[in-house]
Amino acid sequence: MTQPTQPTPPTPRPQPNPVSLPTEAAKLGELLRAPGYLKTLLFCGLVGIPVSLAAFWFLAGLQELQRLLWVDLPQAAGFDSPPWWWPLPLLLVSGFCVGLIVTHFPGAGGHVPASGLHPSGSGPAVLPGVILAAVFSLPLGATLGPEAPLIALGGGLAVALRHLTGTPETPMSTALLGAAGSAAAIAAIFGNPLIAAVLLMEIAGVGGPRLFAVMLPALLSSGIGSLVFTGFGRWTGLSTGNLKLNPGVEFPRLDLGDVVWSILIAVVISCAVHLIQHGGRLTAVHVAGRPLLVTTLCALAAGACAAAYALGTGLNPADVASSGQDTMGRLVADPHAWGVGALIAVLLCKGAAFSLCLGSLRGGPIFPSLFLGAAAGILCSPLPGLGVGAGLAAGMAAATVSALRLPVSTVILVVLVLGSTAMMPVAILSTVVAFVTAELLPPGPPVPPIGRTPRPAH
Repeated sequence: MTQPTQPTPPTPRPQPNPVSLPTEAAKLGELLRAPGYLKTLLFCGLVGIPVSLAAFWFLAGLQELQRLLWVDLPQAAGFDSPPWWWPLPLLLVSGFCVGLIVTHFPGAGGHVPASGLHPSGSGPAVLPGVILAAVFSLPLGATLGPEAPLIALGGGLAVALRHLTGTPETPMSTALLGAAGSAAAIAAIFGNPLIAAVLLMEIAGVGGPRLFAVMLPALLSSGIGSLVFTGFGRWTGLSTGNLKLNPGVEFPRLDLGDVVWSILIAVVISCAVHLIQHGGRLTAVHVAGRPLLVTTLCALAAGACAAAYALGTGLNPADVASSGQDTMGRLVADPHAWGVGALIAVLLCKGAAFSLCLGSLRGGPIFPSLFLGAAAGILCSPLPGLGVGAGLAAGMAAATVSALRLPVSTVILVVLVLGSTAMMPVAILSTVVAFVTAELLPPGPPVPPIGRTPRPAH
């Protein structure tokens, strides 16, 4: 009698050797041991010195030109402050000159602010247009900040220095140098190397080993650049502006009212900023068809917003025709000095001017967003259970993250601006709610390319 055959057990599949798996740590180790990366890292640290010096003089020049146009010239003409009509001729000149730059210069004077912040992917060829467009936009009354031109300036200058030194040109070295140069330049306006590095990492949208690859050069360059920038400012006595505010109110303990109101404020502000950005994108669509004419008309309309604000409130038109950095300092230092009517007027007029400038002139969205959020937070602060501190944190966080879509950078920015971590829970909650709300809203029209495209560098 034959025995029944036993079923042959399945052959076990060969298991991969865990050592051979390309783990994230192994990838990072290989990256750090690569000679090319280490050389690039060293050069990124060195490039922070000239980039920070260039950023210093760029910002100091903008500040001095703005003071000349908005303080010295009105006083020389016999006015204590700029009259209501003052923004109209300045922004008319601004729009016309930026329109010419967009039409005739490679790179069109930099990217359109309505498309948000971007990592520096431009080469040295676009730098003249970027610098000139910023000079004819920001000091003359554009409702924009200097961070976007700084990013382009730092990245383009770093790549230009690479060409001068003969450093090997590879896609990775170009990306790392661009990030390092941009971080060193952006640290100048924020006065903090950490926020510069985090901001650039979030803009680039990298993760895993790529995160560390970009983070290390950005941190190194921004840290060295911050040291040079701070020391150089003390030596020369020139000012480039200070982001940190001195709130004229105490930050009490948070309670349930702060939490509930911060959620509602975040939703409302996110929807309002979405409308501003949508208007900016529509403006950019029209500018793409006729850059010179439409840019001039949009800049003049932004000046009309500032003039209407000054006529209606009797206040300085520079509250609207500026990035809002200086005005925000005065607003937060004495929030009770601003009446409800003045707050509503500055929100409406500056929001309209911001939307027009987003699609036509050149600059960045951070400072106007921070100002609009601060003004909205102070306007809402009389709500039952909501304090001024929580209103400021919730408003600035919601407006900034809705404009940038960079949640981590937004929280760090708000804490840095307020100079206190007491309102961090409200800032985080408002950031998350506003970010989700902004992502769920329908996207606006795409921003078309405008102006001449620079030839690729050889």
